[in-house]
Amino acid sequence: MKYKGIKEIGYELGRIYGLSLKASGFMDDIDIVIPVPLHPSKKRVRGFNQSEVISMGIADAAELSVDIKSLVRKMVSATQTKRSRYERWTNVEGIFQVSETQAVSGKHILLVDDVITTGSTIESCTIELLKNEGVKVSVVALAFAVV
Repeated sequence: MKYKGIKEIGYELGRIYGLSLKASGFMDDIDIVIPVPLHPSKKRVRGFNQSEVISMGIADAAELSVDIKSLVRKMVSATQTKRSRYERWTNVEGIFQVSETQAVSGKHILLVDDVITTGSTIESCTIELLKNEGVKVSVVALAFAVV
């Protein structure tokens, strides 16, 4: 999906995942779905943000909205593939920013990524989101890698 440009797979997997999460009660108090953002230059090259596509499927199944404006990637970072745990953490440290504080304050956010390897990207996003008053963050991903 990510490197072959087949975003329909991401939406469908997200929808299936969303139905399962909703049936389990996991989504009961989620207010909004936020995908891990790509830098605009990387999104232009790839043509889409895989986490955003997955988020759309999850949100449709759970009857929620996707917020792609409130959390932004303010700097380009090098690819995380082939980096050590420490290198991954330093590569994403401080690169995310909440641009729409009113949209996230007091909300329970479902943060969505495609793959969690070391958790450094999700952690960096979560740190930024939690700087806003009353925010609670839950995290999902379609896959995780064992490192």
